[in-house]
Amino acid sequence: MKNNGNHFRKLCEAIPQQLWVADPTGALTYVNKRVTEYFSVSAEEIIGTGWQTLIHPGDLPAVIQKWTHAIQTGEPYKVDFRLKGADGVYRWHIGQALAEFDSNGQVTEWFGSNTDITDRKVSEQALLTTSQLLDQSQQIAKVGGWELNIITGDLFWTDETYRLHDTSPEKFNPTVDAGVSYFLPDSREIISQALDAAINECKGYDLELKTFTTQGRKIDIRTTCTVTQEGGKAVKLVGIFQDITDQKNTQRKLENINRELKQSNIDLEHIAHYDALTKLPNRSLLADRMQQAMIRSQRHGKAMAVAFLDLDGFKEINDTYGHTVGDNLLIHIASKMKEALRQEDSLARIGGDEFVAVLTDLVSPADGEPLIKRLLEAASERMIFDDKTVQVSASIGVTIYPQDGVDADQLLRHADHAMYLAKQAGKNCIHLFDVAQDIAVKAEREELGDIQRALDNNEFILFYQPKVNMRTGQVIGVEALIRWQHTERGLLPPAAFLSVIEDHPLSTKVGEWVLSTALNQMECWRLAGLDMPISVNISAFQLQQPDFTQRLEILLSQFPNTKPHNLELEILETSALEDIAEVSIVIDVCKELGIDFALDDFGTGYSSLAYLKQLPAGLLKIDQSFVRDMLEDPDDLAIIQGIIGLAAAFDRKVISEGVETIAHGEKLLLLGCTLAQGYGIARPMPAKAIPKWVKTWRPNKAWSNK
Repeated sequence: MKNNGNHFRKLCEAIPQQLWVADPTGALTYVNKRVTEYFSVSAEEIIGTGWQTLIHPGDLPAVIQKWTHAIQTGEPYKVDFRLKGADGVYRWHIGQALAEFDSNGQVTEWFGSNTDITDRKVSEQALLTTSQLLDQSQQIAKVGGWELNIITGDLFWTDETYRLHDTSPEKFNPTVDAGVSYFLPDSREIISQALDAAINECKGYDLELKTFTTQGRKIDIRTTCTVTQEGGKAVKLVGIFQDITDQKNTQRKLENINRELKQSNIDLEHIAHYDALTKLPNRSLLADRMQQAMIRSQRHGKAMAVAFLDLDGFKEINDTYGHTVGDNLLIHIASKMKEALRQEDSLARIGGDEFVAVLTDLVSPADGEPLIKRLLEAASERMIFDDKTVQVSASIGVTIYPQDGVDADQLLRHADHAMYLAKQAGKNCIHLFDVAQDIAVKAEREELGDIQRALDNNEFILFYQPKVNMRTGQVIGVEALIRWQHTERGLLPPAAFLSVIEDHPLSTKVGEWVLSTALNQMECWRLAGLDMPISVNISAFQLQQPDFTQRLEILLSQFPNTKPHNLELEILETSALEDIAEVSIVIDVCKELGIDFALDDFGTGYSSLAYLKQLPAGLLKIDQSFVRDMLEDPDDLAIIQGIIGLAAAFDRKVISEGVETIAHGEKLLLLGCTLAQGYGIARPMPAKAIPKWVKTWRPNKAWSNK
């Protein structure tokens, strides 16, 4: 018996269920290893405790009820409850227990087991949830299911199928014959044939039909069928019933609306694309025809002409005779112009007394001239209305595609622009759009925009070219020279962009930026211990601004520590001669501010002695075009000698540009010109390079000996 007891205990420890023994009160007297593992305690710790504290509070009443019932009846109990594990998580268990009684009917001991059924509970709950969701989904979608066992003839309906037929399982016994009998005659024939094909030929179906419910309510339904076969024969049919009455009603309403809209669209399309008065295409249809004509022109390599026509004197006709006469005149002219064109051409009225003709398939632009002249003649035909003879003429602007290689909108604008030029030329004529001139104007406009953006984005910088006394080696100043640090083209010289802004207000903005930047640089050098005069070029446009001296004075006031005499303004001799009296006044005012002037490129303006006497500029700059060839060209040498002589005669200083070699410097010194600048001395350089250059600069020995 002892060995049997050991075997039983080993069996208890080996099985996967939790086994336990308890006294009559429920206090545990034995647990197997599965119990201690679940609660992560030793057997000694759990012996003597009860189950109540470990069962989920929500399940405890049911467990106690089963426990009590087992005591009262002596029957074993079985109950599902949640049991709290060592990790604090409740898991579902099925608990089974049997009480042992003495001869007096009192419980002496309990024997029980707990089996983890959490996975089963989760599956059951998922199945229940799925079933509930399916039923709710069927109700929402108004979709019911059915299944027919062909062998037994049994027909099964889901709850929603009963609901769709306004009945219930208690009130209606579904059969195939009963179900088919409720269909409307046409639908009944279709469903009968479909069922026969499903049963006999194993063909499924998906149909939309009409039927009555058991209460006589007519509904639209969708019914489907899938066939299950065994041995090539149908044994089961499965499908759905769906109430699609709402969708069908909506569909029928939409079909009626669509029919009405289709007719309305036909009417609206004509209104949208044609002019109500002349019946000609309007601007919208014209745009489409132009696009098609441009594509055809590209495909066949032919030209297309766009003629913009505006009637001359039409407003006077309206004002004199009234709108009725005016409208009739427009109808008359539209008809005549349409007759003047070919069938492949298009004529549109785009508003008021404006028309546009599109002439296609032109072998050359000249082929369009006769047609456009016929338009001009047609527009001027007399019209008699209520014994009144009225007549107008037309101004026509023409552009040719693809020579004018722009889009349709631009073609219209170009033809419109040419029409205005025709009006300015005297009306009743034709003017051809100048593509080359338009390209040039656009290019200039784009360049001006680029320069303005460069100014806004701080893309301009100043380089400085030293000016020296070749004999003494003294650096007498620097000339500020603008450069454009272009984001794509790199560093650009002034010749690449200054000509674009000549005589344009933008040149004043750029000029003021140069002045401000130069003054700021002069102040930076001063603080660094370098007293360096700067000469700045002033454009004729900027110099001639009425407020030039006032703006210059304001600019100087922003740099109070800068010596005004260190700023020299250079003006071209040619610009100074344009209005010598006005320029002289400006120079005098600037001198009062402490600023001197230099005449740049001197010798190129054909100035007379009288002019030079009137211009109070302190410095003459010999143009580099004379200096470059002075060693080989006697005429250039003579001009330089003359300029040096004039400077001496009028007590002016003189400086030479373009000194590129030692020989140039030697010759200029022999002629009496000691001040110079040029590549032979130093190229223009960034501001930061100037201090070092000044420290290291030394004149050529050949010059200092002259």
